[in-house]
Amino acid sequence: MPRNGFTLIELLIVVVIIGLLATIAIPKFSNTKEKAYVAAMKSDLRNLATAEEAFFYDSAKYTTNFALMNNFNPSAGVTMVLNATTSGWSASTTSAFAPGRQCALFSGNAAPVAPATVEGRITCQ
Repeated sequence: MPRNGFTLIELLIVVVIIGLLATIAIPKFSNTKEKAYVAAMKSDLRNLATAEEAFFYDSAKYTTNFALMNNFNPSAGVTMVLNATTSGWSASTTSAFAPGRQCALFSGNAAPVAPATVEGRITCQ
């Protein structure tokens, strides 16, 4: 009499293989999500630099008011701290979705915010 279906051992082997694949895939997926959030922080800093320079072109000074910079707003979940003087600005970003990560950028005579050390270069930690 032929048997149809799978034995318990065969099913357990399949479950073990799926578990092994999941332990490999989940950390890689998590790392990819964090990279995406860091990319959003970098993008916000690039957009801020463009908005600040456009404002400076019109006003001959920098500003900390996002509304004056053509309604520039950071991405969802990104917190931006901005300091500006008449001759420079500095900014740092953090993300609620990438705890412990911070990116910064500065331009002109503004005091750099860690981790930024080179003017005009976005640096993240």
